[in-house]
Amino acid sequence: MSIADIKVTTVAVPLEAPLRHSAGAHWGRFVRTIIEVIGDDGLSGWGELGGGGESAETAVLSMLPYLKGHDPLNLEQLRWKIMNPTATLYNNRLQIHAALEMACLDLAGKRLGVPAHALLGGAIRDRVEFASYLFYRYEHDGAGGETMPDEIVAHAKALRDAYGFRTHKLKGGHFAPDHDVEVFAALADAFPKDGVRLDPNGVWSVEEAIRVGRAIAPFNNDYFEDPTWGLDGMRRVREGQPIPTATNMVVVNFEQLAQCIRHDLVDVILLDTTFWGGLRQTVKAGQVMETFQRSAAVHSSGELGIQLASMLHLGAVLPNLNFAADAHYHHLKDDILTGGKLLYRDGCIDVPTGPGLGVEVSREKLAQYAEYFREAGGYTYDRDPGRPNWFSIWPERNYADPKVKSLPGVF
Repeated sequence: MSIADIKVTTVAVPLEAPLRHSAGAHWGRFVRTIIEVIGDDGLSGWGELGGGGESAETAVLSMLPYLKGHDPLNLEQLRWKIMNPTATLYNNRLQIHAALEMACLDLAGKRLGVPAHALLGGAIRDRVEFASYLFYRYEHDGAGGETMPDEIVAHAKALRDAYGFRTHKLKGGHFAPDHDVEVFAALADAFPKDGVRLDPNGVWSVEEAIRVGRAIAPFNNDYFEDPTWGLDGMRRVREGQPIPTATNMVVVNFEQLAQCIRHDLVDVILLDTTFWGGLRQTVKAGQVMETFQRSAAVHSSGELGIQLASMLHLGAVLPNLNFAADAHYHHLKDDILTGGKLLYRDGCIDVPTGPGLGVEVSREKLAQYAEYFREAGGYTYDRDPGRPNWFSIWPERNYADPKVKSLPGVF
């Protein structure tokens, strides 16, 4: 069993409405790079990473000399080939390796007839619970436009009715902190038995974050996610308000994890199967955290069904997964998978049981959304189409106006 070739395709898949966040917006679509690793037996393994276009495709294709003839089960050697310290320092191949490893696990699992989680130690759960992921949204084609407390609550109720979510996460930081507090309070009051989370993506000062944390402390908070930037800033916020803290932004490698544990800097770490450099890396990180009695969560980075499957296999093997996982998935209008989108049941998604990642890519959908990418193009994640001359410059924040709900003709 060896790798014969790789193929790369950039796709764009439409969202129900554009998602607003602290650094800008998702402009009505997710752009992803889809990797196909082809074995010498003709089987294909699939991987995925964020972004795309010619430069991303060229970077992935440049890995073929490292991969051709490689046994997809030889994953530790793959890590050193692609992600050795020097290569990581100069070329930042973390997410490329993550997608390639994802595809290798898929390919090897298909060849052996076992699910990917069997190659990671075996599953201890057969489904993973997810939180609703609530964004302020621009209006588009009759959907979205939520900026005010009653609108976010109505959106959350509709999502709970449709998918069964019992935890609700508000993406803050786009509007002023006091607006987020007002919206979050309304959300917590509407769902008094459900867990709630607030995540401004690290844009507040330590002092602002402490003030907000104290204001929302009476609610049923799972944790306070990335309220400020940096390990020391997170330490000060943890000490200055009573809610447990969490991060996916400032603990994304083992050196940072060691410092976090050694000095009690952050309570909960959200593991991402691409940010950490691959599924095996996140499993290792989860095992370290379990050793020190730290809870893990699963982070979402705007994935389609391939990466979502990797998140489900990660969730299947983590004994210390003590919180509902994140996923943008319910915002997508479609997916590239054969059979369509994976289904939520009672707020959960079943861990795939088929060989490899347990999902298969529809080549028809792949071609359809590759063409959509060529038509619609990419977008710049850290720009806001509603504020064309705005840049996210901390701490001189210029927060958006919640009265602006739609942008006719932009999308």
